[in-house]
Amino acid sequence: MKHIARKRFGQNFLTDDGVLNQIIATINPQPHDSMVEIGPGLAAMTRLLLQGVSHLHVVELDRDLVTRLKKDFDPAKLEVHSADALKFDFRQIPVAPGQKLRIVGNLPYNISSPLLFHLADIAPYVQDQHFMLQKEVKRLAAYL
Repeated sequence: MKHIARKRFGQNFLTDDGVLNQIIATINPQPHDSMVEIGPGLAAMTRLLLQGVSHLHVVELDRDLVTRLKKDFDPAKLEVHSADALKFDFRQIPVAPGQKLRIVGNLPYNISSPLLFHLADIAPYVQDQHFMLQKEVKRLAAYL
């Protein structure tokens, strides 16, 4: 079933295999990583991340996509959190002793800045963050 991107969620799905492969190479997911993807959407990056990590958490707001993710993936490999990333407590993601959380995502423009501020609050809990952002966010960061 085809999913139509919803403007109210700022959905813009990443589909370019070359870009996806570059992102995954940069992230370099490892089996032991405690990783969470924000806004997995149609799961293009999710599928690639699951080739590297033994377990992946995703946070998705769109209930239709939550249903699709739960249907398409083994819950032993993919844990789907049906939630608003702006309100989600990322500290609830289990992390192995001595490890920190790795966060990735193709962020919608309409929540990029507030989400980055939300994630700054948990910085001591996070190893790294890799995000695909629209050019407008880069301009905003330069302005600040």
